[in-house]
Amino acid sequence: MTEEEAPKSRPVVRLRPKAEARAIRHGFPWVYADELVTDRRTQGLAPGVIATLEDAERRPLGTVTVNPKSKIIARMLDRDAEAVIDRDWLAARLSRALDLRARLFDQPFYRLVHAEADGLPGVIIDRFGDVAVVQPNAAWAEALIGDLCAALVAVTGVKTVIKNGSGRSRGLEGLPEETVVLCGGVAGPVPVEMNGATYMADVLGGQKTGLFFDQRPNHAFAARLARGARVLDVFSHVGGFALACLAGGAESALAVDASAAALELATQGAAAMGQGARFATRQGDAFATLEALAIEGAQFEVVICDPPAFAPNKQSLDAGLRAYERVARLAAPLVAPGGYIVLCSCSHAADLVAFRNASARGLGRGGRRAQLLHTGFAGPDHPMLPQLAESAYLKSLVFRLD
Repeated sequence: MTEEEAPKSRPVVRLRPKAEARAIRHGFPWVYADELVTDRRTQGLAPGVIATLEDAERRPLGTVTVNPKSKIIARMLDRDAEAVIDRDWLAARLSRALDLRARLFDQPFYRLVHAEADGLPGVIIDRFGDVAVVQPNAAWAEALIGDLCAALVAVTGVKTVIKNGSGRSRGLEGLPEETVVLCGGVAGPVPVEMNGATYMADVLGGQKTGLFFDQRPNHAFAARLARGARVLDVFSHVGGFALACLAGGAESALAVDASAAALELATQGAAAMGQGARFATRQGDAFATLEALAIEGAQFEVVICDPPAFAPNKQSLDAGLRAYERVARLAAPLVAPGGYIVLCSCSHAADLVAFRNASARGLGRGGRRAQLLHTGFAGPDHPMLPQLAESAYLKSLVFRLD
């Protein structure tokens, strides 16, 4: 145990008198910069340092990581103020996460760690068999990446660990963007079987970790509606909904995405599952493509729109909701009478009610009357921390249109 890790010698940070200590005691994992006493000593702490958090009366609240450069200045690591944050501590958290996933899935393809909800704030780990992709989106995890990698290998037995240091969250923590193979190696895209479909995950150069496991149950629901149907999958990435629908018996599937590389991986996935003849792609801006398909008179029995986060924060909420409404409006005319439309949002700033209302407005403006059949969320390998609404970001709405 280093001096910095030792509870008796590490720094102490303290809440301001008006800060809501009760929320912290009841499980809220973050302390914002305006809630903490930020004197010169605290401001001088290195990003990611481990500290003891106290309330305004100097009563210990737990062990936190501190980053003076971040709006979220402290993140709760352990309710035990004496906890030692080392490789053994990391291994214990990983073992607990692994136990849950091993009960849920027969094959080792899943999100292994979902940040705060799995007790590792700011850390995302997706597993692709013997390959794990780690996103250390908080300074403490970046500082302990070596121990995290070693613990991950010891607990799971994976052969390859990749650090994907990209994305908006790293910038907010003052961390650089970089992708590094920490151990092992990978020759190319990793095939992943899910819901009867085969996906090709680019774990080195793809978006996020290379594949979105969170939509697994929503892919399965859409596939049930797609038997014998013509399917349009907009914002398709590597063919998420399209390939699941083909596996479910769809007549055909058209995948639309701005990324040629993602569509090539989707094509490879369709070929790997023997569905290449029923699969087609169309590269381009999603909004422009929706408009073009309407002009062409295209019709589909199932249309899915799974866009990126249009409202990643509160400041972008109004613009984001307008974008979701526009997606619904443009997609509505493409749905054949009696067909189905699946609309998704991964914006945590847009709650379910706001997203549902925006979607309904868009469908109405698109000239359609709708029945809401199903509301879906992320799969159980993406657990929600009840005290942190941001951990429940994914919404999926399934409508039948007249």
